[in-house]
Amino acid sequence: MYSCAYIMDTQLKANPYIVEHLLYPGLYILAGAPKIGKSWLALDLCLSVAEGEPFLKHETHRGQVLYLALEDSLLRLQNRLYEFTEEPAEGLQFSTLAKAIGSGLEQQLEDAKRRLPDLRLIVIDTLQKVRRTVDVKYGSDYSELGALKSVADKLGVAILLIHHTRKERDSDPFNMISGTTGLNGCADGSFVLTREKRSENAGTLHCTGRDIESAEIAVRFEGHRWSVTDEVESHKPDTFSFAVHDFMIEQISFRGSASDLCKLLFQKFGGQYYPNRLTRDLIQHTEEMKTLGVMFRSRRSHGYRIIELDYDRSGDSKNGSLLLVEILDPTGTQNSASPFTALIGAGDGKISGDGNSLAG
Repeated sequence: MYSCAYIMDTQLKANPYIVEHLLYPGLYILAGAPKIGKSWLALDLCLSVAEGEPFLKHETHRGQVLYLALEDSLLRLQNRLYEFTEEPAEGLQFSTLAKAIGSGLEQQLEDAKRRLPDLRLIVIDTLQKVRRTVDVKYGSDYSELGALKSVADKLGVAILLIHHTRKERDSDPFNMISGTTGLNGCADGSFVLTREKRSENAGTLHCTGRDIESAEIAVRFEGHRWSVTDEVESHKPDTFSFAVHDFMIEQISFRGSASDLCKLLFQKFGGQYYPNRLTRDLIQHTEEMKTLGVMFRSRRSHGYRIIELDYDRSGDSKNGSLLLVEILDPTGTQNSASPFTALIGAGDGKISGDGNSLAG
């Protein structure tokens, strides 16, 4: 058990992305109709992560990859690889055989992690090839995927399961994933690849998950590769630490509640700040702020949280320069709205708190 105070006060390590905004450590499903091109998409993903190249216009975190191509022969894999490249990817390994879930697969994946210490991604193509049962029940689906999710969480890798969709169309593409809702319920994220007509090359990759934003990516299948046909939504960079750094260059030291800090920020930048969100972001950015010379600590006194911030230029890797101005305004003209935006950007502004309670 973890106390509420431990969870709220501890700087917890964020999961590093494997494909930025799309794939993080955990269990995922990629579903689509038979012969739609799921395996081509999965192979492109594996090559991209192994080489550290963008995938569908999203940055990847380079690492070792294991592709369980359980419906393919080595000759078919060879032919497919040569459709993408003529140079082998050093970090990509294949297997055409694997045991079933609950009958040795979990141990095989743990053994693979020991042999491949930088393993980040495991693709199982297809899910049906490693299932023990054909019993279509919620409990069976959840139990089997739960075993794989436990392995993914233990090893700190992403496991992507290639799976089929049902023939029946549905306004919600995730309802088309073959099986019960136990599959979606257990997985950390799901991707469904659809085409309006099988004869057409255009399609859509539907994305949803616990750690990713729901999205629909327009794609096109040409030359055995899926490519993005429209602009991928840009994501604002996380500049919270830069904003605190620029504020502390002048402030130097602060002692008080989150509400007190919000008042100072309002006096300097204007706008509305939320103590609970500000406290959360300070905790989650502690190490990053430290590299910029800003030391953050919090303690409790008489039931209230006290925030302590100190700036030391000698520990500032940027030597006291105004970082947010350089990033958001290349002309060098300071814009007071920029720090305000950065300091509230992580939240949606829908939750407020007084900053002085145990939940502050």
